[in-house]
Amino acid sequence: MDVDTRLLRYFVAVAEEGSLTGAAEKLFVSQPALTKRIRRLEGDLGVRLFVRSRSGMALTEAGRELAARVPALLNRWDEAVRATGRAARVLRLGFLDAGAVGAVPEVIAEFREARPEWRVELRQFDWSDPSAGLARGEVDAAVVRLPFPGQEGLNVRELFVEERGVLLPARHPLANGGTVEFRELWDEPFVAAGTETGAWREHWLATEEREGRSVRVGAVTGRPDEWLGAVAAGCVALAPASAARFYSHPDVVFRPVRGIPPSRVGLARPKGRTRDAGLDELLEAVARRLSRS
Repeated sequence: MDVDTRLLRYFVAVAEEGSLTGAAEKLFVSQPALTKRIRRLEGDLGVRLFVRSRSGMALTEAGRELAARVPALLNRWDEAVRATGRAARVLRLGFLDAGAVGAVPEVIAEFREARPEWRVELRQFDWSDPSAGLARGEVDAAVVRLPFPGQEGLNVRELFVEERGVLLPARHPLANGGTVEFRELWDEPFVAAGTETGAWREHWLATEEREGRSVRVGAVTGRPDEWLGAVAAGCVALAPASAARFYSHPDVVFRPVRGIPPSRVGLARPKGRTRDAGLDELLEAVARRLSRS
């Protein structure tokens, strides 16, 4: 019987968290999607793995047996994938937005010239996965914006800090001024990431800086083009200062904001993995370049 390894990862997350809510946040998926995948795994195996109740998800006897074996199986599979990549000289680096990644393409070009035997793949992920592919084992390392759920399970090296501002519709009354006070935006409809992104969503809505006032969400999106489109249509969105350089729309204006903390950019990789000289060399070059940019 063949089983999708992604289903096994979802199973492990639910087993470890004891709830669909915690597992969904850990995996950056919605609860309905996670429920569907757990049911699919149960259907594939022909057994019931969890007993569902108001208090959470309890493993059945069959579930406990699977939970005792699957983590080691996935670890061996991940190591096999990494060993295959090392043998093929392939490195995968994830990122979320052009502003965070900055001069990384130049670093990769220099690395390829110096180490032509290596192939480096720079993969962009949308904001539904703030770990930029690390949470699901899709990349070897990633340039990330902090904070995001699950970062404590990774090795994270903070590289630089970037001020945040706001994207406004060009027709907005504040669009023609200078620095905006955050409290002037409290009643505006904000563009938000999906609820499954947890602390990431809260950071980009600046919920802690609202003095208890609730957020008015006008649109939910995970892609830059949709993000800009929502702002052009009348919403507002907090954004790093680099957004003004890398993302443009004729009906969207960027303004600095006073009263919110900056965005922190870091370089993350999984803990406890076999070290690889090629990856270490590339990441050190990335860290040096971004830290001084």
